Amino acid sequence: MPCQLIRTDGSQQPLALEQAISLWPRLKGLLGRNRLPPAQGIWLKPCNSVHCLFMRFSIDVLYLDAAQRIIAIRADLKPWQLSLCWPAKSVVELAAGECQRLSITIGDQIQCVS
Repeated sequence: MPCQLIRTDGSQQPLALEQAISLWPRLKGLLGRNRLPPAQGIWLKPCNSVHCLFMRFSIDVLYLDAAQRIIAIRADLKPWQLSLCWPAKSVVELAAGECQRLSITIGDQIQCVS
């Protein structure tokens, strides 16, 4: 799904996010994949925690509030690690290093066009 990262300074960055909104796609997440291409990821909703059990690569995790604003970032979450952000309503997972490469910061917002 075509999405935009809207930075706090108003600049925008296109993102391609696969939406996982039902139980099975949320549970499966990125399992079985070898990598994620640049500026592509998965948006899990509802969600406030992730695991990298059985994952083959590290990821960057964006925790979003109800307005899709980034409230927390967990960069370089490695295979077999867990992460949680209680107030989050959804999570975006990107390849490790994408937050730094795209200059993603807390307060940025994700918007998608259905």
